[in-house]
Amino acid sequence: MINFAQAHYLILLLLVPVFFVAYAVMRHFRKRRISRFGDRELVGELMPSVSSSKGWVRLTLFAMAFFFFVIGLSRPQIGAKLKERNIKGVEIMIALDVSNSMMAEDYSPNRLERAKLSIASLVDKLRDDRIGLVVFAGTSFVQLPVTTDYASAKMFLNSINTESVPIQGTALGEAITTCIRSFSAQSERSRAIIVITDGENHEDDPVAAAKQAAEMGIKVFTIGVGSSEGKPIPYQGGLLKDKDGNIVVSRLDEKTLRDIASAGGGAYVRAGMSEFGLNPIVDDIKKMDEEMFSSVVFEEFDEQYMYFFAIALALLVIEMLIGERKVRKHLL
Repeated sequence: MINFAQAHYLILLLLVPVFFVAYAVMRHFRKRRISRFGDRELVGELMPSVSSSKGWVRLTLFAMAFFFFVIGLSRPQIGAKLKERNIKGVEIMIALDVSNSMMAEDYSPNRLERAKLSIASLVDKLRDDRIGLVVFAGTSFVQLPVTTDYASAKMFLNSINTESVPIQGTALGEAITTCIRSFSAQSERSRAIIVITDGENHEDDPVAAAKQAAEMGIKVFTIGVGSSEGKPIPYQGGLLKDKDGNIVVSRLDEKTLRDIASAGGGAYVRAGMSEFGLNPIVDDIKKMDEEMFSSVVFEEFDEQYMYFFAIALALLVIEMLIGERKVRKHLL
């Protein structure tokens, strides 16, 4: 399989036929200028060393050199074979609340976008650790299975919004249970769950779910997003209201989140404006015993551009050595 890392340079190949057309036009006008001095055959006899064919030969060599130079410039690569490699790290499942309350603007631009930005920053710092993502509101599902493909993790993260889960609510317990089920079969002890939410649980018993995780050797950490005084929730161009017409104010429920972290053997961190809370939690997770994981990845491509540059250089040298005049024949 051949891959071009900078394929946009291939458009330069369109210049190759232009070289021949331009040279043909130039020769045509040169012949017309020669005709002004007299008969072309007679003028040709006056210039016996001039070769009419070597110009085309030199142009062909130059065009070939340009062709190989452009191919080299486009960085042809071969490889892309699947191979299995072993890595050492921990598995982290992040449960991200995408309920409407996460649109409150006590963070800039809002709670959800601030959380996504922090997760993306965390992903940039990971090396061999595996990360997965669960989104939840009234229900939960796996947005991204545990992986070391950090580029895919950021791509899936960017697509998350409050419509990612069709059922509104905040089922914290179900989110933790979904994370428990999402760890790979290879992981036994180096597992952690990070729940990012405002803590307003309306559905189930998250403390019991966290306790179950702890019994399985999984630590549960919580990050509280929001403020104790609360903020209204933007909704469809206005503010979200309850059935009685009152504006809904979303407040951070720190007690619930502390209880979850305590039952899960982890820690609770309140998200700040500058330090969101993920970094100290991950530093704590890094102290856990790392495990060996096998991972199927693509081999890196082997660069081939240098060979094409070498061919182009060789053709240019030959083109310069040919010259434009006929080879003189010496009679002995």
